[in-house]
Amino acid sequence: MRDLALGVALVAALMIIVIGILYLATPRSAARSFGLPLPEPGPHIPWWLRLKGVRDCASGLAVLALLAAAPSTQLGLVLLIFALIPIGDMTVILAARGSRAHAFGMHGATALLMLAAAVPLALGRI
Repeated sequence: MRDLALGVALVAALMIIVIGILYLATPRSAARSFGLPLPEPGPHIPWWLRLKGVRDCASGLAVLALLAAAPSTQLGLVLLIFALIPIGDMTVILAARGSRAHAFGMHGATALLMLAAAVPLALGRI
């Protein structure tokens, strides 16, 4: 069970880094998959979208650092906190009447997966 939770943490970290890289490289294309309409066109919009990429990469790298150097209880606590990100994304998309499929299918499922790994790690039960 511990290996499964650590594997989920590793996959989550790598996936958020990949998403961050996509936002850095092709911000408009990456934003289409988020679940909200694209912002109004303008020359500065890609730069605003790239900010999400920077934060995603940093979040993923933080989880990788914890995987490499911290006790699993600390990793679990950080994953619990980081699960607020997809929960917040889902809530914002639903409040904005964005794509319910993206809100629940991508962001909600990500949050549940992170919580499933985080809770046993944080409680030291595995």
